[in-house]
Amino acid sequence: VQLVESGGGLVPAGGSLRPLCAASRNIFSLHVMGWYRQAPGKQSELVADITSGGLTNYAGSVKGRFTIFRVDAKNTLYLQMNSLKPEDTGVYYCNRNPAWQDSWGQGTQVSVSS
Repeated sequence: VQLVESGGGLVPAGGSLRPLCAASRNIFSLHVMGWYRQAPGKQSELVADITSGGLTNYAGSVKGRFTIFRVDAKNTLYLQMNSLKPEDTGVYYCNRNPAWQDSWGQGTQVSVSS
């Protein structure tokens, strides 16, 4: 499956962004899907995921600020990011949890200025 992320950008601290992930076919309602973050100099981390039934989980660092959701009819996964902090800076990827190794996209860059 192909996953294409977009919607990142550069915002000041406190700002908002809504990256999205478009899939080449209907997968989001079948699998646990997640957003991963690759920050400079750090290991990739899972910041949020959503089950096929719609249950969501968040890393402690983003809980209360980020919301993961999907629109199955559009084969699209979103990450609403509010109250952004400089430490949220990184490349954001979507993938299954656990990840399909052959399906990593190019990611979308999120940069938060202080």
